[in-house]
Amino acid sequence: MRRERANADRALARVAARQHGVVSAAQLAEAGIPDYTVSRRVRAGCLHRLHRGVYAVGHTKLSFEGRCMAAVLALGDQAVVSHQSAAALWGMLKPTDGAIHVTLPGDGGRRRRRGIWIHRSHSLIAGVTTRRRAIALTKPPRTLRDLHRSVPDETYRSAVRRALDLRLISSAQLRSEDELTRSELERLMLRLCRRHRLPQPEVNAHVGRYEVDFLWSQQRLIVEVDGFRHHGNRSAFEHDRARDAHLQSLGFRVLRFTQRQLTDEHSAVVAAMHALLGQSALAPNL
Repeated sequence: MRRERANADRALARVAARQHGVVSAAQLAEAGIPDYTVSRRVRAGCLHRLHRGVYAVGHTKLSFEGRCMAAVLALGDQAVVSHQSAAALWGMLKPTDGAIHVTLPGDGGRRRRRGIWIHRSHSLIAGVTTRRRAIALTKPPRTLRDLHRSVPDETYRSAVRRALDLRLISSAQLRSEDELTRSELERLMLRLCRRHRLPQPEVNAHVGRYEVDFLWSQQRLIVEVDGFRHHGNRSAFEHDRARDAHLQSLGFRVLRFTQRQLTDEHSAVVAAMHALLGQSALAPNL
């Protein structure tokens, strides 16, 4: 009897280890732990019920991955983590403490269960799903498609930028509206200049044979702002470097900032600008 229990405990530990501390009732049975023993372990605090038929082993302080695993186990073999939760698993967005988003095939049924937001889709086919860290979820392109319809534009664009940085998608997989336009990038830079009391530059000024995005002629500084679509391939990379070399030969310092830097790392952008424009960093205008 003791040997059987020890074998069951080892089997349970193996399953829990690969599933972020979470197991299903079916997996408990496969490990040799019958229903009446499950109830006893719940009372003893060895198992903790998360959803019907889903348990945390040993404690309830689950990671975000553990909560995602519990959600898909609760909804069956066809369930996949999706939307904001899938984006967090891929690293496109930060994890949150809210309900886990899960998608099921079809179009009917409940929309919410405790701790789970349920989506339905007829296009949830094998080609748009995969596994990451043992958790079933939507692939990056499908995750972004779902996000586009469910989160604010700013959040969506942040996820797109991060997906590009992580090479989860290629620029060819983006629709034209997924990126900030040149005028939007210019507005971001000018807003940073105003807020942090930087001198206002000339915009789309001509230097030599090139038109540059921003020019501080007195300080001999040029700033270019780059979107990935037009600067993320080998040909564009080489052209940009040749252009920068020519401008530097004319005595200008050239800085390049990406749209992600302008939005997510603007403090570093502002610090670099203050240093090169010969200013002390000033408190921003709020």
